[in-house]
Amino acid sequence: MFNRRSSDRKDKVIQGKHHIDSNREIGFVTYLFIGIFLVMLVYLGYYTQVKSKTVINNTYNKRQTLLESRLIRGDILSRDGDVLATTLSDNDGGYYRSYPYRNTFAHIVGYSTHGVLGIENMENYTLLTCDANIVSRVSNDLSGRKNHGNNVCTTLDTRMQEAAYDAMEDRKGAVVAMNVKTGEILCVVSKPDFDPNEVIGHWDRLNSDEENSPLLNRAFLGSYPPGSTFKIVTALEYLKEHNGKTADYGFECTGSFEYNGSVINCFNETSHGWVNFDDSFAQSCNSSFANISSTINKRGFETTLDELLFNNELPLPFKYSMSYSDIGPGSSTDDLLQTGIGQGRTTISPIHMLMITSAIANDGVLMRPYVVSEIQNADGGVISRTRVREYGTLIDPVYTGSLRNMMRQVVVNGTAKRVLDTNGYKISGKTGSAEYSSNKSLSHAWFTGFAGADEPEIAVTVIVEGGGSGGAVAAPIAKRVFDAYFN
Repeated sequence: MFNRRSSDRKDKVIQGKHHIDSNREIGFVTYLFIGIFLVMLVYLGYYTQVKSKTVINNTYNKRQTLLESRLIRGDILSRDGDVLATTLSDNDGGYYRSYPYRNTFAHIVGYSTHGVLGIENMENYTLLTCDANIVSRVSNDLSGRKNHGNNVCTTLDTRMQEAAYDAMEDRKGAVVAMNVKTGEILCVVSKPDFDPNEVIGHWDRLNSDEENSPLLNRAFLGSYPPGSTFKIVTALEYLKEHNGKTADYGFECTGSFEYNGSVINCFNETSHGWVNFDDSFAQSCNSSFANISSTINKRGFETTLDELLFNNELPLPFKYSMSYSDIGPGSSTDDLLQTGIGQGRTTISPIHMLMITSAIANDGVLMRPYVVSEIQNADGGVISRTRVREYGTLIDPVYTGSLRNMMRQVVVNGTAKRVLDTNGYKISGKTGSAEYSSNKSLSHAWFTGFAGADEPEIAVTVIVEGGGSGGAVAAPIAKRVFDAYFN
């Protein structure tokens, strides 16, 4: 009797344990599915709210076509309210996209067909979203009229854009300008260009033209040897290694410099004679800067390049080419000398050169570049505004004063003297002539600089492919852009 009761108790205990284990398993599975469900909700919410703009902008998303059928695509405006892109109705009751300035804003405004480009692509979601007054939206829906998408107000200055476009004439290259205090992109010109009104009809020709690449925005996606504009970086490294002191430096330029079997020649083999540090920069003496490069610390130089965002992502809201430079511990003497004068394996985009220049002009601080200032609904009401923000300090302000003074001397008595007459404002800058092939007589023409009446206000960077002398070709183009801003 005792054994049976004991056995019964054991059976009940075992059954109880099985029941508890079963409940635990059911509970675990239940909570697991609840957890998965919650994760899916968070994931869905993230993509429909936080990432909705990216999802809609994807060219494979068919919802774009649906939105286009229900809405009139919003306008793109300049900083002064000039219409850069709008949607008009045709004679058949349909709509088409119109670009009143045709080629002038082609690359930065872009087009809304064949994959979309420029601001049309960046703000595709915005342009296909209507935040107008609910009463007017309902009224339009009831009457069968399409609602108007939101308008995108840009930072682009029409006068500066036209000045840059006209100054470039039929040359290949790019011009880009920026407000150094705010980060506003003021103009973006790339050539060869195209008429966005005719993209549909000429798409095959434009897309297959590999020689001219008219659809390529060279201002952001171009990648070029910087030539002597890079001497800004080399000069900065020298200043850092010598605590900002340059008075003891001197060099006798005979037109070339040889070091450990490597030979560096001055542009057009010019002999500059005896030059100090500032003269070397103002006259863009390759021999002197090769001499300077032979003395600097590789690791320190590598750190400076990293601080200036070489081989790094840039804080830009649009697609761009990453700049590259390699003077690590494994680099040769020739690599170091070539890098010091902006040749060799160093490449940079015009927008990156502009950012470095802007930081120098702004006491070492880079402002985050942006091209969209605010979003408005069809009634003119402001939906959102872009906040001016600092990216960070690229250059210790201890050295920016010296760099600004040196860049001013380039214009006063150096390679950019032809742009000295500045009509009430001062230009500072650096020219460059960058070799890009085995033919040493061919070079890209560069100019990068800033200007202001008292303090620097805007920066401009120009590159002309195969243009030759930066002082003779690129600097005058920049001057016309400066004039458009200040006059």
